[in-house]
Amino acid sequence: MNFYGVLAIYRFEMSRTRRTLIQSIVAPVITTSLYFIVFGAAIGSRIQEVGGVSYGAFIVPGLIMLNLLTNSISNGSFGIYFPKFVGTVYEILSAPVSTFEIVLGYVGAAASKALLLGFIILLTASLFIELQIAHPLIMLAFLILTAISFSLLGFILGIWADNFEKLSVVPTLVITPLVFLGGSFYSTDMLPSFWQTVSLFNPVLYLVSGLRWSFYEISDVNVWASLGSVLLFLLICFSIVVWIFKTGYKLRS
Repeated sequence: MNFYGVLAIYRFEMSRTRRTLIQSIVAPVITTSLYFIVFGAAIGSRIQEVGGVSYGAFIVPGLIMLNLLTNSISNGSFGIYFPKFVGTVYEILSAPVSTFEIVLGYVGAAASKALLLGFIILLTASLFIELQIAHPLIMLAFLILTAISFSLLGFILGIWADNFEKLSVVPTLVITPLVFLGGSFYSTDMLPSFWQTVSLFNPVLYLVSGLRWSFYEISDVNVWASLGSVLLFLLICFSIVVWIFKTGYKLRS
């Protein structure tokens, strides 16, 4: 294992966070605060509790997951797309680092930045409501596995994308709607039976529900099904990345 090579890639990617501090940290914190102010005033006054939990506390896992998914994808995609865009990716591919080490450096940095933001949002939420975390280890497991999985997805999108517009297609048009429709701000028990069944086909529901269970021991789906789904998604994304490097898809041309 070339630890120096992995660390060089990791440090370079992490340094971008300091250069874009307002965009990376300040903006999500302000957005999260607005969610609590707006949702707490407009909806929280009408819905006192969901599953025995105050509405403000109920939406915290959904807010964390929303930011975790979008930031994991954007960090992972931009990290590899920019070297490909300017042509420096060929220097990385010719350097004495393996495929696994390249992925470890880029995906590790993307996941680290997403997790950092997730914990900042958790701290921000604690300023507005009183939080309880029933199973902190399971919470960490969900956060880490989700950050790695969607950073891998972002890495795949960064290699696939031909322009900057394509980088935002999946986070904006796919992930964000799935998060809003995945029980982030409501329980699927509130829906008619038909739409409850439809919601089960939304993969984000399993992520949000599993994370919420680690907080309050309430969920719309079985927690082990949630954990299994994120592990399966991680393996699928990793397999695609391995295939990309083996075939040179959009890297050798």
